[in-house]
Parts: sequence; C-alpha cells; structure tokens
Amino acid sequence: MGRVGPRPEGGLSLEIRLETQQGVGTGQGRSRAGGNLAQRPEPCTPHTPLPMDRTVVLITGCSSGIGLHLALRLASDPSRSFKVYATLRDLRAQGPLWEAARARGCPPGFLETLQLDVRDADSVAAARARVTEGRVDVLVCNAGRGLLGPLEVHTAGAVGSVLDVNVAGTVRTLQAFLPDMKRRRSGRILVTGSMGGLMGLPFNAVYCASKFAIEGLCESLAVLLPPFGVHVSLIECGPVRTAFLEKQEGVPGGALDGADAETRVLFSRYQRHLERIFREAAQDPEEVTEVFLAALRAPRPALRYFSTESFLPLAHLRLADPSGCSYVAAMHRAVFADEPAEEETASDRGGPVLCAPPAAAAPQ
Repeated sequence: MGRVGPRPEGGLSLEIRLETQQGVGTGQGRSRAGGNLAQRPEPCTPHTPLPMDRTVVLITGCSSGIGLHLALRLASDPSRSFKVYATLRDLRAQGPLWEAARARGCPPGFLETLQLDVRDADSVAAARARVTEGRVDVLVCNAGRGLLGPLEVHTAGAVGSVLDVNVAGTVRTLQAFLPDMKRRRSGRILVTGSMGGLMGLPFNAVYCASKFAIEGLCESLAVLLPPFGVHVSLIECGPVRTAFLEKQEGVPGGALDGADAETRVLFSRYQRHLERIFREAAQDPEEVTEVFLAALRAPRPALRYFSTESFLPLAHLRLADPSGCSYVAAMHRAVFADEPAEEETASDRGGPVLCAPPAAAAPQ
C-alpha cells in the first residue's frame, strides 16, 4: 500500500508496498436536486473491508481522457497502493469508466466515483465529505475546458465558462482540500497543465489565458507550501488523443461569420495545422498517465513535468528573447507558413509584419 508522508528533512516520501487484500466500493449517486442518478455497473465482486493506509487519490474530470485513464491506471496498479475517487460533473457519464475498469480487471474496492462539479463550491464540499477515509493524500486537478476560434466571435458565456472551469474551478477545488493537507502537513497536488499555459497559441487566446493563470497559481503555491509538507506539480501536456477537442466550449461554426475574411482564412489554415499535429505528434493518454505516476512517486517532486519535449524549444525561445519577438515570429511561421503561395500573397498585401527584438543599448 502507499502513503504520502512528511520526510524528516521536509520533503515527501511515497512508500509503495504490495497489498493482497481486495474489495470494491459500490453505491449510487443522487443529483443535488435529490433525483436518482444512473447506478454504476458492478465491475467486480462485492465489497470487502480494505486497509485504511493506502494512498487516497481524488481526481477531477474523469468522464473521459486523461482523468479516466489516470483513475484506471492508479486503481489497477499492481502495488495495490491507491484508493481512487474518480469524480465527474455528471454521474450519468460514468458508464465508460466502469466498462473500462471491468475490461481492465480493476480489482474491487480500489475505485469509487463521486459527483463533483468544479463550478459549484457546494458540490466540491459534498464530494470531499463523501471520502470515507476522511483525507485525500493526492489531489489531481484535471477538469478543464477549451475554447477555439477567433477571439471576436466568442460569446461572453463561452468565455466565462472556460475561465470558471479552468481557473475558478481549480481554485475552488484547492480551497476545499488544501487546508486539511496543511493541517496534516502531508499531501501532493497534481495539476493538468498544457503547452497553452507556457506559450501563446493562435486561436486559443482564452484557453491560453486560463492555463497561464494556472501556471501562476501553482507556482505561487509551490513556493509557499513545502514547510507544510505539501508539494504542487504541474503535468505539462502537449496534444493528447482524447475527446477534449470535441468537448470544447463554443466550437466555431456559423459564428465564424462574425470574423473578417482574412481571419477566416487564417483559422482554416490553423485547423489544418492542428489536424497535422494531432495526426503526427499526439500522445496516447496512457503515456501521459505515466508522467503523473512519476510525479506522484517522486521523493522530492518537481514543479513541472513534461509529457513530451517536442514543444520545449519554442518554450525556451520565449525565455531566450524576453522581448517575445523571436517566439512570435517562430510560432507564426510554424502555424501559418505551410502554404508559401498564400503567405507570399499576404506579404504582397503588406503583411504580416512581425516585430524585431529591440537593439541592445550602445555601451556608455
């Protein structure tokens, strides 16, 4: 079994020992209005008591993608170290999780589902109260939402929804679970980051704004929390093969009619670029979950872990030229220069005009 606990020198240790006792947690959720929600299928055998000293992990955003795969990976870990609470905004979406758990042979008693909507502080508090162990050793803030398209076509509702889930939702979740970790002087917080939090991506302005905010939030906490035995890590992900793109808020369709013709052309070119990137460089969720596991098990966890190094040269370029001009030029070329003939036509029209780094001051 595993436990996160304080080390004498102020770091954290994660002990992983084999556990042979098995059981499964069952139950059905109820909506906040009191109505019955779909009862999850039984993947394994009836419940038997389990030891209390396993590492208790709570993960937000487990209906699909990284959250679902991470919950399965930890709940079925051969060490039998983890008790996983996989949370979903809507428990009616838990079917695929339990189907995958059954197919994977997830042992009974190592996985529970809870309703948790990061947009609702009461929902977060209710989920915390349902953790039968009375503690969460590892909190994984994974719930997130995207928003793709020209900034000027986004509705206020779509913008507000993305910021509410990605930023305010993460804050609500941390506010609910962090105080107990500080009191116990023990805990890990893993947050799903993104290359969109390390560099600006065209047609992702609001999403990048939310992920940049998460970088500042987590870095600030990482400086503060080590004396409490609590450590924060960002798992910086590149493109991952999940349903994230399909679930984005306000996916542009007819709304593109509100953008000018040249922006629509650039957006079409960006979509082709995005399709190529996902086709050639996207990672499988299982590969990304191993990075989460490495961060979780690290005796002295780092602030940032990268699921891929493919975008690090561009991230380094942002630091190498503080003016930002080198990055802007490089990213513009990478995304929009796939079709030279059109690029030349744009130049003939007097654009694009990209900045140049300011010249160094002459020595006095």
